[in-house]
Amino acid sequence: MPSPRPFSRYEFLIAWRYLRARRAEGGVSTMTWISLIGIALGVAALIATLAVRAGFRAEFVDTILGANAHASVYLSATSFTNELTGEVYTQSGRIEDYTDMAARLAAVPGVIRTAPVVKGQVMATAGDRANVAEVFGVTPQDFARIPRIVDPETSVGEIDAFPDGIAIGSGIARELGVVIGDRIRLISPQGAQTAFGTTPRVNAYPVTYIFSAGRYDIDRTRIYMPLPEAQSYFNREDVADEVEVYVEDPENIAALTLPLMEAGGDRALIWTWQDSSGSFLRALDIEDDVMFVILSVLVLIATMNITSGLIMLVKNKGRDIGILRTMGLTEGAVMRVFFLCGAFTGVIGTLAGVALGVVFALNVDHVMSAVNMISGGGAWDPSVRGIYELPARLRGIDIARAVGLSLTLSFLVTIFPARRAARMNPVEALRYE
Repeated sequence: MPSPRPFSRYEFLIAWRYLRARRAEGGVSTMTWISLIGIALGVAALIATLAVRAGFRAEFVDTILGANAHASVYLSATSFTNELTGEVYTQSGRIEDYTDMAARLAAVPGVIRTAPVVKGQVMATAGDRANVAEVFGVTPQDFARIPRIVDPETSVGEIDAFPDGIAIGSGIARELGVVIGDRIRLISPQGAQTAFGTTPRVNAYPVTYIFSAGRYDIDRTRIYMPLPEAQSYFNREDVADEVEVYVEDPENIAALTLPLMEAGGDRALIWTWQDSSGSFLRALDIEDDVMFVILSVLVLIATMNITSGLIMLVKNKGRDIGILRTMGLTEGAVMRVFFLCGAFTGVIGTLAGVALGVVFALNVDHVMSAVNMISGGGAWDPSVRGIYELPARLRGIDIARAVGLSLTLSFLVTIFPARRAARMNPVEALRYE
């Protein structure tokens, strides 16, 4: 008579019966429930943490790319000596042919658009309030194409009114206490040259647009000004400080570095968004790996309870094992029965953990609201985190990693007690029965 195939129906039935322990075997049942709950909580914590980390990174990158250029091309300042007179001349890094440079950069394959920019530091005041700000001088056409800045859902004012005034971040507007139509004074140390030295330049501008880029540091420090006005205000007549470049694939900006420098000319230098934020993103990646390892240890500890429960189960079922062996059950079949006992616990706990983790990730806003209410507010400080809320992004790869880890550990820890049950001598098991 041929032997039944492995993992036959009767093996599943015996394993499922053993898991439904009777009152006299309550210790086994308790250990099973502890194992199941521990695995579920561990998997849920792992999925929720990975979702929050992925959401934070995605939101951080989106705010960077949505409010900043993917790369900035500028010129290096150089010095040269006149061979006839011996005088040393310094050539500034100002871009005089910024229109031509912008056209050359825009012709590079993979570049979507370019924009000449004038930058400067100012002090913004309104009444008795003041705030330090960075001014970006751009054309109205380029300003209207900055995604995070011109979002109608988060901004106040009309884009068409930008040439008649300035656009400020919501953080500046809040700190200065201004609204659309109010005027603020901008004070720049780079003012007019007089016989007594350089005097600060003070101009007043109406606020025609208030934006929220989703980044606390941007909203609190950034002001946009029409390019011609910025050139006049910062003494940059007919020049630009740099040319901003936007590309199709920002994640692959490194591949365009050399073509952009060649298009910019001999003195061209480039600064990409990865140069400014790459170290922070790499730190996030390292933290993701560390968090996965730490939470994996928690899942491992939870799965170790399966071993404890199975050892108790094997001890309680010694008589049954002896009877099953004398009835013709092979060592392999006994091993598979107790392996299935642990596998059932791991699978059910993993599925429960996935459901719990997904529900938490999808309702992270409500969770943070509850935490804020309990803690009295301030649980999420945008001045520290940079973004205004805790995001979560569920990814299939993260769920698969958590499920794979949990099931692998659950299956591995069942091998030792299952082998112990399979190697039990039926004669010894029934000697005192």
